[in-house]
Amino acid sequence: MNTLTTANPSLEKEKKQTIHGVSLSTSPQSSRLLSIKFSADIVQRFLQQTEQWPIQALEYKSLLRFRIAKILDDLCANQLQPFLLETLLSRAQGALLIHAEGIDRVEQSDEMVKLATAIAHLIGRSNFDSMSGQYYARFVVKNVDNSDSYLRQPHRALELHNDGTYVDEVTDYVMMMKIDEQNMQGGDSILLHLDDWEQLDTYFRHPLARQTMRWSAPPSKNTRKDVFHPVFDVDDRGRPVMRYIDQFVQPKDFIEGNWLSELSDALENSQRKLYLPVPVGSILLINNQFWLHGRDRFTPHPELRRELMRQRGYINPLPSRFV
Repeated sequence: MNTLTTANPSLEKEKKQTIHGVSLSTSPQSSRLLSIKFSADIVQRFLQQTEQWPIQALEYKSLLRFRIAKILDDLCANQLQPFLLETLLSRAQGALLIHAEGIDRVEQSDEMVKLATAIAHLIGRSNFDSMSGQYYARFVVKNVDNSDSYLRQPHRALELHNDGTYVDEVTDYVMMMKIDEQNMQGGDSILLHLDDWEQLDTYFRHPLARQTMRWSAPPSKNTRKDVFHPVFDVDDRGRPVMRYIDQFVQPKDFIEGNWLSELSDALENSQRKLYLPVPVGSILLINNQFWLHGRDRFTPHPELRRELMRQRGYINPLPSRFV
């Protein structure tokens, strides 16, 4: 057993919490992952009450993102915000798969982004995304790709990683919403909780774990400034957290390069990885400090198309601290 792991979800008390207009369940893939579904009534009332603000208004006026977040929380009898925060900040969980009845077609993409924005701004705030020039990014995966990173390349797996490795902003959470999917097989999301990783103790205690390294991104990310930080750190209770992606770390020498390569292999070879299908219109929301995520490869098809929306930013907990 990993001596660094203090949380055991099998020992955690069953949540008795209920949320008005939302159904809750534990994912069959893992007790760490909670599944929630907004009722059609809540979804329609939310869209009606926010109809006056198109997506452009949310892009131009960041205060409106918090306004629509409050509308959603009010519709859920103000039970949604504390639930989201408690779940995301819980070391034993920290992950949610979110569905909304009646939102499942690409033609509803603006409604999808609006709902995702409300959820993100109940837990904190989404950072500026330099790739898109907005607080969110939408990107498409097609059968043929010539981009400069693996994000859009369909026929190989996107390895496990954390987001925000090449920016200075705190990246506590990552939200990924599936907007469209055509002629697609495979491509499941892959997740690994840091405390479930068999090799955590080995790599966290290695001398290079806390050594500052250089991180830089390719041109498509629209950021030219390198950042410097170690692969591992600890949270406010001394538990391991990680900030890693193999594509953007720039090892300075033979020793660093080979240690990082071995670390990547150890992550990819973990038997604790979760393979998770995410339906169109659904949101995967994870704590980026102790969950790693990736994507399985797609089966080739000439008309393959997948569109995703991403938001990522910091968590701003309520006055009472959740653990």
